[in-house]
Amino acid sequence: MLLSAPVDSEPIDEIRQTAERVARESYGKLVAFLSARTRDVAGAEDALSDAFAAALVDWPRTGVPRSPEGWLMTVARRRQIDAVRHRESGESAAAQLRFLALAFVEPLEDTDTIPDERLALMFACAHPAIEPAIRAPLTRQAVLGFDAAAIASAFLVSPTTMGQRLVRAKTKIKQAGIPFRVPGRDEMPDRLDAVLEAIYAAYAEGWTDPTGTDARRRNLADEAIWLGRLVASLLSDEAEALGLLSLMLHSHGRRRARRNAAGEYVPLAEQNPASWDAHMIDEADSLLRVAGDKHAIGRYQLEAAVQSAHVVRRHGRPTDWDAIEQLYAALSTMTESPVVAVNHAVAVGHTRGAWTGLAMLDQLESDPRLAQYQPYWAARADLLARTGDKAAADGAFQRAIGLERDPSVSAFLQRRRETLALS
Repeated sequence: MLLSAPVDSEPIDEIRQTAERVARESYGKLVAFLSARTRDVAGAEDALSDAFAAALVDWPRTGVPRSPEGWLMTVARRRQIDAVRHRESGESAAAQLRFLALAFVEPLEDTDTIPDERLALMFACAHPAIEPAIRAPLTRQAVLGFDAAAIASAFLVSPTTMGQRLVRAKTKIKQAGIPFRVPGRDEMPDRLDAVLEAIYAAYAEGWTDPTGTDARRRNLADEAIWLGRLVASLLSDEAEALGLLSLMLHSHGRRRARRNAAGEYVPLAEQNPASWDAHMIDEADSLLRVAGDKHAIGRYQLEAAVQSAHVVRRHGRPTDWDAIEQLYAALSTMTESPVVAVNHAVAVGHTRGAWTGLAMLDQLESDPRLAQYQPYWAARADLLARTGDKAAADGAFQRAIGLERDPSVSAFLQRRRETLALS
């Protein structure tokens, strides 16, 4: 395979950065291609992991290949064949090896020759044979490469439990021979929700790193929007696919405004609408209107409508808190999500007063899923401060600050706490 440069011109740090970039940008595409032909997602992940390990050994000696993705795919396919040789014996191994040889007969020296089968992989992860609760986490790991610990944190379960569930789900795909294909119209409703949830979970993970300083999350939001556009274009009659894309574009259109010139966090209410991406927000609103015309209201359309009610400030109008309260009430009924319930309480605090919003948060206090949820404590601190209970508000601020992983958000909460103490 041709090399891009001799080894002495490529420092090891640059080679490692190249491998990390390929991992971020191509992981799902490579896993999808490898597993679509064997239905062995775990085996594809293992083979690709071995290929990345080989790259970190070989590339410092031989240089980075012109097509790193093609190099990794070639090595991973060889690892799959080796794994079959070691795992199987006799006729079973011979049949598997013949299948792999036929499936992987074409050379892949160029990234452009690798078919993108991520959508088919996503729908395999959302198959009815897979337990509903694990479909979105499975899609998130298989397509985007997150480890069990990161996924467990997002879904509020222990890493061990999540890891066991993911292993069982991958085994199920292989043993049941679940096909890698986009389902027909009759199958779509049962499987689309899990695909959309996985895409949105990926976007949310990238959204928490707005400056792009976390290598693991970098480009995730853009990748999720790409996947959202793919699904929306292929399933243009599905209102929720359009609703999800609208929601992500609404959020992404305000992304740059979340930090000021000094890198400090700026909450939505204090952002300058002139710094929002008007083109992206216009596209989001247009998608939301098209979705609404299909008369099939769902979660993502409602959440996109909440965002639209926030950004009316760009037209010189105040935030439409009455509409936001009504939308969150509908969302709460639809999803029974404690996260939605927290947002509903915040909206009520704006429309009906801090005491009423606080009473709604009190009703959620016993939910163990919220004990480590920073926005719950930040909302509680704000409402308590507005009622005049400084001591309780200070305690809630301390809890929120302790739970926040983003230093700039922590600093913002600390400033709010200090302002409360001085008032």
